[in-house]
Amino acid sequence: MENHSLLKYIIAYGALLPVILCCNYTIAQSNPIQPIDYIKLIANRVISNAAFKLRATISKPQRAFQQIESVDFGRSLNAFEGVGYAYSVIKSDENNEISFQLSYTGGAKIWINDQVVFEESRINKLVVQENERAWQLTNQFKAVLKKGSNKILVKSHSVKGSEWKLMLQPLLPIPEEGDINKNREPLKFTLTADNLITNDVAAVSNWIMIGPFKGDQHNTKEGLNIIYPPEKELIIGKMYNTGNTRVTWQLPKIELVTDVFDADPLWGSLYDWNYHTAGLAWAIGNLGEYTGQKKYKDYLADYCNFMLEIRPYIFYEKYEMNRLTSRFSRMWNTQLLDFSAAPGLPFIYAMVSNPSLNNRKEYEDLVIRTKEYLIKSQLRLPDGTLIRETPFKYTLWVDDMFMGIPFLLQAARYAKSITEKEALLNDAAKQVIQFNKRLYEPTVNLYHHAWYSEKPGAKLPYWSRANGWGIWAASEVLLYLPQKHPLYKNILSIYQQHISGIVKCQDKQTGFYPNILDEPGSFKETSGTAIFTMAIARGINHGWLPKNIYIGYAQKGWAALTSVITKEGEVSGICMGTMCSEDKDYYRNRPVVKNDSHGLLGLVFAGIEMQQLMDGKMK
Repeated sequence: MENHSLLKYIIAYGALLPVILCCNYTIAQSNPIQPIDYIKLIANRVISNAAFKLRATISKPQRAFQQIESVDFGRSLNAFEGVGYAYSVIKSDENNEISFQLSYTGGAKIWINDQVVFEESRINKLVVQENERAWQLTNQFKAVLKKGSNKILVKSHSVKGSEWKLMLQPLLPIPEEGDINKNREPLKFTLTADNLITNDVAAVSNWIMIGPFKGDQHNTKEGLNIIYPPEKELIIGKMYNTGNTRVTWQLPKIELVTDVFDADPLWGSLYDWNYHTAGLAWAIGNLGEYTGQKKYKDYLADYCNFMLEIRPYIFYEKYEMNRLTSRFSRMWNTQLLDFSAAPGLPFIYAMVSNPSLNNRKEYEDLVIRTKEYLIKSQLRLPDGTLIRETPFKYTLWVDDMFMGIPFLLQAARYAKSITEKEALLNDAAKQVIQFNKRLYEPTVNLYHHAWYSEKPGAKLPYWSRANGWGIWAASEVLLYLPQKHPLYKNILSIYQQHISGIVKCQDKQTGFYPNILDEPGSFKETSGTAIFTMAIARGINHGWLPKNIYIGYAQKGWAALTSVITKEGEVSGICMGTMCSEDKDYYRNRPVVKNDSHGLLGLVFAGIEMQQLMDGKMK
C-alpha cells in the first residue's frame, strides 16, 4: 500500500513537472536579478573583507637599492652622543659610476671599497623633499662601483639635542613603462656577500652598526677625524672599549610596524589610502544613500573613521621610523592627486550627505587641508590645468580628471559662500574643457591616455579606463553645474561627442569594451566597461543622451558585467593599476586581476544608474 501511494505521487508529480518548470521560467523571466542586487553582492563581499584594523609586523629591508635607504643611528644607538658606524654590501650588475644623494644630521663620512667618497663635518638639518614619486636629498657625490660586491662603510657624528640619521639614495635612470629594463635591479643590498654575515641577519636588515665611540663629543670635525677600530677592521664578536662602556657590532633597531590584513600582492587591500579604495568607499556610500540601507552608509563611515584614527600613527611611522614608502605613507605630504584630492572624496561626500556626522571637526580638518592643497599647491599649467611631473615634466593624464574634478564639485556643494562655490564650479568646468583641448582626438572621439608637454606630438593609446575616468568626470560636472552656466553647453557637447566615440568600440557580441579602445583584439576589460555603462545610463537618466539610440549600449554593457560577477560578489577581468606609455604592448600585456577596487567602484555606480534606468527614473 505504501509503495502504491508513492508510485501515484511520482506519476502525479511527473505530470505536473513541466507546468512547474514553465511557471518557474515565467517567474524568472518576469523577475530577473536586478542591477541593484548584483552590486549588493559586491558591496556585501567588500564589507565582509575589509577589516579596518592594522596588525603588527616587522619592518623588512628592501633589497633593491633604488630609493631612499635610511640609517637611523639615534634609534639604534639610543641617541647617545659620539660616533657611529654602519656597514653593508652593495651589489652592482655592472661597472659604473653612480651619483648618490644624501641628507644627514651632524657630520658624515662614507667609504666605498675602502675609498673615501664623501666627507663633510658641517652640522646639517635633515631635509627630505618629497616629490610625486621620488625624493630629493640635499647633498650629492659620485662613486665608482665595480660589477659584483662593493663594501660601504658610513661614519656619522651625533649632534646633541638633534635626531641622528643619514639617508642615502642612488640617482638611477627611470625606464619608461614597457622598457625591457623596467624590472631591472642595477643595485641591491647583499650583506651576505660578506661571509661573516649570515642569511638570518640579512633577512631583517641591510646594515650592521656599531657605536657610539666617545671622542670629542662636542666637535663634529674632530669626531670624524678620529680613527676608530671599524675603519681598520671588521671583526664580529669583538668588544671595543669606549668611554665608560664597551660596544660591538649589532643589528639596527628592528622596528615593530603595521600592515593591513590579507593584502593581495598585485593590488593591495580594500582599505589602503589611494583613489580607488577611497572611491569604492564613496561608491558604497552612494549605494547606502540610494537604497537607504544602513550597512552601506556605515561602510563609508568606517572607512573614513579608520583613516582618521590611524593618521597620527602614520605620521610617526613615516617621519620617526623612516618608512617613507609604507602602505599609508602617502596620507601625509603627497604631491599626487591619486593620494590627496581623490582619497579626500569620501570624506567631503560624507560631510555633505550626513549633516549629523559625529566627528565633523576631524573630517573638516582633513577636507580643508585637501582643498587648500588642490587649489593653492597642486601643480598646474599656466591656464590652471591639473598636471603631473611624471613620467615627464609636464604630463597631463586623463586619469586626473577623476582624481581632481569630483572633489572640486563636492567642495562646491559644501562651500560656505556663493563666491567660493562659483570659483570651485568654474575650476571644475574649465578642467573638462582644458583636458579635452589637449587629449581629445576628434577623428575617433576618444582621449589619448596622456599628453607630454615635452613631446606634444606623442600619441598615447586610447586606454579604456582612462577614457572612463574622463567621461565619468565630465558627467559629474553635468550633474552639479547649473544649466545656465556659460560652460554647461560646451561640456555637454564634449560629453556627448566622447560617448559617441566610446560606443563604437563596444564588442557587438559580448558587450565588453577592449582594454585599448581602438583595438578590438585587445583583451575585454571590466573596469572600463563598468564606467562606460554607468556614463551612458546616467546620460539617458538625465536627458543628456537620447534613450532610443543609447539604451542598447547600456543594456549590452550591463549584461557583459553580470557575466563577471559571481554569486559570492567576486568580480574578474579588471586591468590592474597602469602607468602611461607610448608603447601599445604595455597596455596589451597588463595583468588582469580579480576584485580590484579599480573595477569595483565603477561597477557599483553602474548598478545604481542601471537600476534607475530600468525603473524609468528619469531626472
